[in-house]
Amino acid sequence: MNDLAKQACEACRADAPKVSDEELAQLMKLIPEWQPVVVDGVLQLQRHFKFKNFKQAMAFTNRLADLAEEEGHHPGILTEWGKVTVTWWSHSIKGLHRNDFIMAAKTDTLAAV
Repeated sequence: MNDLAKQACEACRADAPKVSDEELAQLMKLIPEWQPVVVDGVLQLQRHFKFKNFKQAMAFTNRLADLAEEEGHHPGILTEWGKVTVTWWSHSIKGLHRNDFIMAAKTDTLAAV
């Protein structure tokens, strides 16, 4: 488990700072399976997780939903047969906050279970 996964999300207000380009480069090294993507002009983190079947994909989705509720930070989740696409970004700032990287790392840990 990397150090990001051990951290907790902080409340994110609309005036919270987005990660800088330098922070983005450093944080991406800690979650190498994730890709920065721009959707509707908003920078987000995205990763595809593969599973043997729909039931396993749904079980992961449900564990992720529980984690999101515990942390008070919620991703975009697309669950398909054998695949779950997870997208993290901070809606309030329309971009990436450190919380998104923390949650990506926690998602990686969850998938490894």
